[in-house]
Amino acid sequence: MDLFSLAGKRALITGSTRGLGHAIALEMARAGATVVISSEVPDDCAQVAAAFGAQGLSALAIPCDVSDDDALDDLGAAVENRLGGVDILVCNAGLNLHNGPSATTPDIAYDRVMAINLRSVFRLCNRVVPAMAARGDGAVILMSSLSGLRGNRSLGVYSMTKAALAQMARNMAVEYGPGNVRVNAISPGLIDTDLSAVFKADPARFEKRMAQTPLRRMGTPREVAGTAVYLASAAGAFVTGHNLVVDGGTLITD
Repeated sequence: MDLFSLAGKRALITGSTRGLGHAIALEMARAGATVVISSEVPDDCAQVAAAFGAQGLSALAIPCDVSDDDALDDLGAAVENRLGGVDILVCNAGLNLHNGPSATTPDIAYDRVMAINLRSVFRLCNRVVPAMAARGDGAVILMSSLSGLRGNRSLGVYSMTKAALAQMARNMAVEYGPGNVRVNAISPGLIDTDLSAVFKADPARFEKRMAQTPLRRMGTPREVAGTAVYLASAAGAFVTGHNLVVDGGTLITD
């Protein structure tokens, strides 16, 4: 359907060699976009781009360590040089390094999570989005989290960065809206990726979480990817500054 087509679009997805980033890149490529596969491991980027190419999809690999400011600048420049710019930016790269009380968070974990989950997004957007606005078109998707919408006893720093990303989307939507750039966040709930292993390894905890989720299951990466395609396509052309929760209803359960 033309409404969900990304034909002719150029999409940069960070953290796209596995998990949600990989699923988003795959579905955007299937929707017709040329996708940039980017993570800090060059071989992984090359392998994923080659696998996409083998399926007849348009993809190229541009590795980047998003914790390195200079590398982020180089990523933006490389996309401009090789593709002529970016129409869709998905800031997906992120991590969590501490599960437990905030008071026990090591400084090195705090600094690393803040650098990758928040600072890198702020810097990459500042590097890429003004050019979108200058061209008069663009879509930006920041990967937030259900944990950024609720209090959490064991994901303090991670959840703070995710809450900040949702606010960044609102700020940027106001700032860049006059340039026809839409900026939204996606807040996944429990999705069946490597990050959900801690839940699946604890049957009692997992069962409790499923009981708190109206759909009674985890989500799949493809379901989150579909949301990203919607927000990047003509179907989502009048949606901006929104934090779209994809959680099977966990947030609203009684």
